[in-house]
Order: sequence, then C-alpha cells, then structure tokens
Amino acid sequence: MLRTASRVRYQPDETPPPALALGVGLQLAVLNIAAVMLIPTVVMRAAGASEAYVLWAVLASVAICGLTTMLQAARAGRIGAGHVMVMGTSGAFIPACISAFTESGPATLATLVAVSALVPVALSWRLSLFQRILTPTVSGTVLMLIPVTVMPAVSGMLAGPPGGTSPTGVLSGFSITVVVIGGIALRATGALRLWAPIIGVVIGSAITGFFGLYDLERVAEASWISLPQPRPPGLALDFGPAFWTLLPSFLLVAVIAAIRTMSSAVAIQRASWRRERAVDFRAVQGAVAVDGVGNLLAGLAGTVPGSATTVSVSLTELTGVAARIVGVVAGGAFIAFVFLPKLLAVILAIPDPIFAGYLVVLLAMLFAIGLKIVLQGGLDFREGMVVGIAVLTGIGFQYGLIFPEQVSAFAGGLLANGMNAGGFAAILMTLFLRLTEARPSRLETDFDLSELPRIREFLGAFVSRSGWDTAMAERLGAAAEEALLTLAREDQTGEASGEDPGESQKRRRLLLVAQKEKDGAVLEFFVAPRDENLQDRIALAGEDTDEATIEREVSLRILRHLASSVRHQQYHDTDIVTVRVRARG
Repeated sequence: MLRTASRVRYQPDETPPPALALGVGLQLAVLNIAAVMLIPTVVMRAAGASEAYVLWAVLASVAICGLTTMLQAARAGRIGAGHVMVMGTSGAFIPACISAFTESGPATLATLVAVSALVPVALSWRLSLFQRILTPTVSGTVLMLIPVTVMPAVSGMLAGPPGGTSPTGVLSGFSITVVVIGGIALRATGALRLWAPIIGVVIGSAITGFFGLYDLERVAEASWISLPQPRPPGLALDFGPAFWTLLPSFLLVAVIAAIRTMSSAVAIQRASWRRERAVDFRAVQGAVAVDGVGNLLAGLAGTVPGSATTVSVSLTELTGVAARIVGVVAGGAFIAFVFLPKLLAVILAIPDPIFAGYLVVLLAMLFAIGLKIVLQGGLDFREGMVVGIAVLTGIGFQYGLIFPEQVSAFAGGLLANGMNAGGFAAILMTLFLRLTEARPSRLETDFDLSELPRIREFLGAFVSRSGWDTAMAERLGAAAEEALLTLAREDQTGEASGEDPGESQKRRRLLLVAQKEKDGAVLEFFVAPRDENLQDRIALAGEDTDEATIEREVSLRILRHLASSVRHQQYHDTDIVTVRVRARG
C-alpha cells in the first residue's frame, strides 16, 4: 500500500498564508546563519587571514548561501531542486581551504574553489553516468579522513592570541564549548538539537568573556546597518605547483559536497509530499547544479564553498510546511543579514578557542556521517578492507609515519595530505574491484516492441551462462516484456498529446544490462526519459480503474508479481528502470 506523509500541510506547489511562510522562512534562516558564518571564520582564522579579509569572507558566504537557497526553491530550468533546501558553507572544504590559503594565498584559494565548480556541474549534467562510480565506500572514507587532516589547525587555534593570554581562559572556553555542544547533541531531541552549536558557542563565549578574551569593543563599535566593502582577491591564473598539488583535494571534496547535496535533495522530497512518491532525480540534478553555481561564486569572491544542509529537512518534517516560498524567504533573510554589521561583529568577536571547540564537534560529526555513509552501502569483507587500508594510509601519510621523505618529495607533497592519500587509495581499490568483477551482459537496440524476440533471446543466453533453468528465462523474459510494454504505452500517450512520433522514436534507444546476483538477477533498462514515473504507477496500481488506464494497470500488476523490486530513476537525459527477479531454488 502507498504510504502518505499526513504531517505535510503545504506541498512545494502550494501557497501558505504569507505570515506562516515568513515565520518558517525566518526560522530556517536563524537556525542556519550562525553555521554559515562560523565555517568561513574558522577557515580564515586558522589560515592566518587579516580581520578585514575574514569579514569579507563571511559576508560573501552569507550572500552566496542566500542567493543559492533562493535558486534551489525557485528552480530555473535545469538549475534548482524546486524544494526548500537551505544552502550552507561546507565543513568538508575546511582542510583544503586552510591549506590553500596558508600555502599560496587567497588568490590560489579562489582559483581552486572556482575550478571545483566543474565537479558538481559535470555530475548534474550526466548524473546517471556516475551512479556506479560514486560509491558510499569512497565518499564515506574521504569524509572520515577530514578530521585527520584538520586537527593540526585546531591545535594552532588553541594557542590563543599573541601578547600573553590566560591559559585558564583558553582551556575553559574550549572545554565548555565542546561539552555543551556535545552534551546537547547526545541527549537532546527535536528542535533543541538544532540549536546545539549556537548554545555551545554562546556559553563558551560568555566564559571567555570573564577572562577578557571576547572582544566586546568590536561589537560596540560596529554600526547597525551599512553596505559591505567588497575585497575579492582575484584569480591566480599562473597555475603554479601549489595549484596542482592542492587541486586533487578540492576535486575530491567537491564530490563529497555534491553527494551530500544529493542526499539532502532526496530527503527533502520524501518530507515534502503528502503522498509518498519515487525520487525525482531531475530535481536532484537541479540541486547539484546549484552547488556548481555556488562554488563558482565562492571562487570569484575568495571564500569557502558550500553544499545543502539537512536542517531544512528536519524543520519541514516538524512544521509540515514544504512550500517553495519558504526557501525564497530564508534566502532573502540571509542576504538581508549582509547589511547588518552588528550581527557579524558578534560572531567575529568570538575567540579562537571557542571556534576550535566548535570545530572539534563538527569534525566528530563529519567522521560519524562518513561512517554512516560507508555502512549504508553494506560493509562486507572487501569494502571493509578498502575503508581500513584507506584510513590507515591517510593517517600514516598525514603525520609522516610512512616514508616521510619520499612522500613529501613526490609530486610537490601531493600525498602528504591525508585526505588526498586516503582518498586516492580508496578510489584505486574500488576501481580494482570493479575491473575484476564479472562483467554484466549488455544489449543495445531500438526501443521498440518489435525487438522483444531479440531481447528474449539475449536473456535466454544470459540465463544459460548463469546456470539457471528455463523457468528463470521465462520469468526474466516476461518481466522485461511487461516493463517495456508499460514504457511503450507512455510513448503512445506522448503521441496522443501531440508529440511528433517520429522524433520520439528517433531519440529513444534501449540499453539492457543483465547481471547475476546472489539470489537472482537484476535487469537495468536505460531509455530516453518520460514524465511519468513507472515506480509510482506500480505503487498506485489498483487505485485507478477507469477504462483508459486498465490495460496499463494489468501490465503493472503483472510486473509487480514477477519482480521482487522495481525502481525507476528519472534524469534529464536518461530513464533507468531496475528490475530485480529472484531465482527459485
């Protein structure tokens, strides 16, 4: 039976009362503004940037996150998810940005961030092609290695400002911040957990205020409203050795940030509709495209790039308001904050030990997220070996435990970065596993019902090679036939609506991939896209009984009976229908 999300009061395509939209949108902005400001502050402080540049980086990050949040909700063509997705600065970029700024300055950082925008753009344009490459093992391992790379920067922040500072104040502020944020995150539930970082930073700042570490004078001198002073560093187009050494880190992390945005785009869809529906991967592509826009803007501004946050998912589930106007309001509120220097001064006056405490908890969360991603893909012996070897490689290379002289001399110290070394190790081992596994059987043909005999012959040969009997061949053939019949009727629907049938057939080709699994077979049909989702139609089979749909529903019911699962992934360029059929022993 199809489940429903009864808590949803306003779907994305509905309009709530203006007061409600304003209230929920402002709540989203308030919940996220501190995190958006904290991460670029942490990066620039750890990298030793001037206070003027720190202020500019924060202002630019807030403005870019506001613009991209509005773009996610509004959805312009293939850019944007069409859902409430708050964009924030990405903690995954912290180590790479600190290294770039420290080693080669803001211009090189800006160039690397701008170039990293190519990753989400490529993923968005051809997301269907990367579904087998971006494994949970690789992305989770890279996330787990981020704390390994950043901890030296945390140590530097705990040294405190020059001129002799009370060690007691530094230790007290750092410890209280970690304990408060960690304690609330461990024990609190609901909305209180969302406020854990803000509460911890406020209490930690109050403690350091007793020791004279919090810069109250800076807050008092800041005006309430003013125009920002732009300080973009420009792009370093000489592409020197530092650029090529740091580039792999930025590309790896850009993949991770894009994956996080994909996960958020899937989660927000499940929380936004009253009736549960299959994931629309075209919306996921649009969400990742916004990542590319944000990275490019962040590069031009010389600040930290971002990705989608998960707070909007939690708040949508809590309030039941998923209307797109909420995202527009939240993004607009971000942009309004840029013109409020008093608020920015409150954040920038926070002492480094407080930022270090916040960063420690953030790194712990990133490690936990990485571990969760690894486990969600299933951790068998092989995948466990990949994760274990990659993590140990990253730790060993980062801290000079494995051939330190050779590692530091190779490719300008490329592998001296633990995230680079471990990430490359995970990718290479995953590629080795993919290249040495049994290759699936493939058939490429026209998407036409006249090709059914050829498809049945192909499946019969596949079954014979797999050691199954003729009954399995019949079941696979029948499942393939029903899936194609249903998809073919969508073609007829398109023709009936006025679409040129010649053009439809000309662009629709079929790639059928058959692969053996432990308990059966999986068939994947790659075809040109259609608007209606087959997975939704199977879930609804039996609810629509009018004469116009009864013939199609018969095929859907038969397919549901033959297959153990049917999944329909819709992209802008491709539809992928995955049918799993169990072998009967």
